[in-house]
Amino acid sequence: MQNAKQLTATRSEVASNRLMALWRTVIGKKIVMAVTGVVLIGFVIGHVLGNLKIFSGPNEINAYSRFLREVGQPELGYGQLLWIVRSVLLVCVILHITAAVQLTRLNWAARPVGYTVKRNIKTTFAARMMRWGGLLLAVFIIFHLLHLTGGMVGFRAGQFQHLAVYQNVVAAFAVWPIALFYIAAMCALCLHLSHGIWSMLQTLGWSTARNEAKLKLLSRVIALLVFIGFTSVPVAVMAGWLR
Repeated sequence: MQNAKQLTATRSEVASNRLMALWRTVIGKKIVMAVTGVVLIGFVIGHVLGNLKIFSGPNEINAYSRFLREVGQPELGYGQLLWIVRSVLLVCVILHITAAVQLTRLNWAARPVGYTVKRNIKTTFAARMMRWGGLLLAVFIIFHLLHLTGGMVGFRAGQFQHLAVYQNVVAAFAVWPIALFYIAAMCALCLHLSHGIWSMLQTLGWSTARNEAKLKLLSRVIALLVFIGFTSVPVAVMAGWLR
């Protein structure tokens, strides 16, 4: 029995060392970004579909909010599954950002001297937008959690109501600077997805010479649809279609 436990512990240690060794490599960090990207893209698509329920009226979107907290009962307590999902998403975000920052630093270290030839403008612009867009998205996520998730900022005292999603959204986007900030953040998300989905597909080995153009188009279409879906809500509020 003792030998079996030691063997199990040894295998676990070897597996852990292999994962850390993989993490220290460029390809390992790219794989982490790709895998966490799959999880985060799935969440974004599910989130935008849930948000669109607001156009069905307050009863639909508010019931959806309650469902997210009640799902998993009675095996799990109220809201427990939601917090498990949030925890997984938080880990994915941290790993995604950490891998991105480390890859950027490795890229800078590999090219300490500036280019002496003219660089591809399109590629340079995309790379810059991924970094600055990612920073904007990180700031937006923090604000969004404090704003529409927690009601701790952006609302007057007593204005935010727990589980009253429709009323909270209308009140939130009635403040036009906040609505514009959300739209700007969704522009960054659109660019991030357009480039990120394509990079993810490359890293996971799904891209070939035959399907490259189609996958690039798919990445752009998904990004554009997500952008339209998310921005339609603040635009509808500002236009007075939701009140």
